[in-house]
Amino acid sequence: MTQPAAARPPKPLYSNVSPAVSSPCISLCRLDEEKVCRGCFRHVEDIREWRSADDERRRVICAQALQRKQSGTAGGL
Repeated sequence: MTQPAAARPPKPLYSNVSPAVSSPCISLCRLDEEKVCRGCFRHVEDIREWRSADDERRRVICAQALQRKQSGTAGGL
């Protein structure tokens, strides 16, 4: 007798991929000594949080990344 297939967890009611705030990732994923990506200028914790963040939080993450990029505080590109 075969075992029944394991039940899949229910799908979330919403998608974590929001077209309103696109990811700043440019596929140049290298962290500097401060754990900031040299490609998108997000901190590693912001990158980890991205999938579960709502649009408002994503906008904050993008704004902080832009500030890092403009101030040159992430690893010298």
